[in-house]
Amino acid sequence: MEIVGSVKNYEWGKLGLDSEVAQLAKLNSEDVQVDDSTPYAELWMGDHPSGPSTLKSTGSSLAEILSRSDEKLIGDHTKLSFLFKVLSIRKALSIQIHPNKEEAEKLHASAPDIYKDSNHKPELAIALTPFLALCGFRPYKEIHDVCQQITPIKDLIGHELVKNLANNGYEALKECYSKLMAVDADNIKRSIEKIRLENRKELQLLELDSLFNRLNDDFPNDVGVLSIFFLNVIELNEGQAIFLPANEPHAYLEGNCIECMACSDNVIRAGLTPKFKDVSTLLRMVNYKSGSSSSKLFQPKILDKYTELFAPSVEDFAVIKICIPPTEPQYILKNKGNGAILLVLKGQSVLSPGTLPSLSLKRGSIVFIPGNCGDLRFDLTDNKSEYFVAYQAMPNCYQ
Repeated sequence: MEIVGSVKNYEWGKLGLDSEVAQLAKLNSEDVQVDDSTPYAELWMGDHPSGPSTLKSTGSSLAEILSRSDEKLIGDHTKLSFLFKVLSIRKALSIQIHPNKEEAEKLHASAPDIYKDSNHKPELAIALTPFLALCGFRPYKEIHDVCQQITPIKDLIGHELVKNLANNGYEALKECYSKLMAVDADNIKRSIEKIRLENRKELQLLELDSLFNRLNDDFPNDVGVLSIFFLNVIELNEGQAIFLPANEPHAYLEGNCIECMACSDNVIRAGLTPKFKDVSTLLRMVNYKSGSSSSKLFQPKILDKYTELFAPSVEDFAVIKICIPPTEPQYILKNKGNGAILLVLKGQSVLSPGTLPSLSLKRGSIVFIPGNCGDLRFDLTDNKSEYFVAYQAMPNCYQ
């Protein structure tokens, strides 16, 4: 079934057709009219109640069809376990973590207006373009060295606490970051101003000059600006990925990506946002383990010469990247039987799912694949000059 994704116009999205989301949404549905001054931030594909996809043929909600179907479209389930997205980021998203299942249930019960559901939200991001993010705490010694170089940070937190970072690791970082996040707004403002005026050389040596100033321009005097000295700054190339388990601190900063997650919208924010910040909850739950930037990269498994599998250690989702050259006339992909969503980014193909009618695919096509339709045959005989590139999200049947 061809489906239409739900577009989210969050303020941080790329504007107009500069946005990959806008480009794909316009190709996905002729009803989408793109405005050059409007941000197009996210394209949702799935049955989440905040933005369920609809069937292109009838306009019916995918969520309604799955909930009432007795045809085993997604195995024995009536709801998808995952939410599939494309993100186009012009301005940083908030510094945040996502709760585990137990904490999500508690947060939803105590504050349902803020934490909208009771599910956890592990997520995977795969870069479609050069993609900048904050992810996990830097190695403890590295945080120590950075804070020693940037004197206003050391003064803000306390010299003794910073000194302890080199030897006491986890507990020292917990003390330092908790102290930072508790500093009052006036002192944060003064510290940021001192860094901006006095530490230009140090920022350049740390390769943080541009990022520091850009974040402070977008979120003036926000404590989150100072988190770049504590968190890894990671630039992903196209096809590289990061996986964010529960309680991993992170923020997406710029670029386009594929994102897949458990079907949830729970976010605990602490900086770089005008939205509600639940700092005490974040500090209580955040994972203070440290690691290098390279250790945060999530490596795919090669299924065959045309497919890569991104299968994290959760049951909710996995993602397959399909990349077929124009010299290949046909390719068959196994259907695991629990329902999937396919997004085409490049090229064209005719999809023949088992005994069901064939579909012509092109950039922007989004297809819901029932679990009971058999294997997927891609006929590429008309795809003469470019690779056929698509991503497929599904429950994780590869553990």
